[in-house]
Amino acid sequence: MKAAALNRVQVHQGSLLLVNRNHPLQCTIPPEQIRPLEHSTVSLERKTALVLETLLSTIGSGSSIVPVSGFRTHKEQEEIYASSLRDHGEVFTRNYVALPGCSEHETGLAIDLALNREPVDFIRPYFPEDGICGRFRSKAASYGFIQRYPKGKESLTGIAPEPWHFRYVGLPHASIMNSHGFCLEEYLDYLMQFPYEGHHLEVRIENKSFEIFYLKAEDDVTRLTLPGYLPYQVSGDNREGFIFTLWR
Repeated sequence: MKAAALNRVQVHQGSLLLVNRNHPLQCTIPPEQIRPLEHSTVSLERKTALVLETLLSTIGSGSSIVPVSGFRTHKEQEEIYASSLRDHGEVFTRNYVALPGCSEHETGLAIDLALNREPVDFIRPYFPEDGICGRFRSKAASYGFIQRYPKGKESLTGIAPEPWHFRYVGLPHASIMNSHGFCLEEYLDYLMQFPYEGHHLEVRIENKSFEIFYLKAEDDVTRLTLPGYLPYQVSGDNREGFIFTLWR
């Protein structure tokens, strides 16, 4: 066994952060962890950028799919929100633009994509269900991406359906969410049913076995022991705890 210790601030770091009106972003991503996508001025968190580039290359998208909006600073989100209020009004803005500090784009883990045809709408880019965009959708979960705001989940996400907005959550989480039809809010609640000191979630996806559990954070430092021979990842949920993912 090996010991692990997590500081309270780490609740607000990781690929499974829930960022919405009720759970504003608490930590700013360091500039050195952001980089532009190939042949683009749009930037993402470094690992997210690499995985997205790999996915687009795998489906042979070429220039057929274009990144529209990725990482945004808090100031940029403020400007976009104010511009949308001015140009489109409060109802439209509330449905399609997150409040500054409550936008996934400020994490560097979210990307808006468009089919490459003019004109490209910055707020609501066109990303259809078929063709090359359909191929992207069919492969997205295998690369750790989810459509963050699906139809029918508006009461949970607080955002209207956005078929162009994809969020990196990593493996195996994207595949589990996809198979259960979960949005991120539902998935994080689901994982709370698998506590550290109880029954863990065990899944096998694409010939790989995973063990997942939830651990509520302590006020200062959270300590636990893990099997010494298993690689693992940990992410805060931006609420009250951590999600551990072990490769078996």
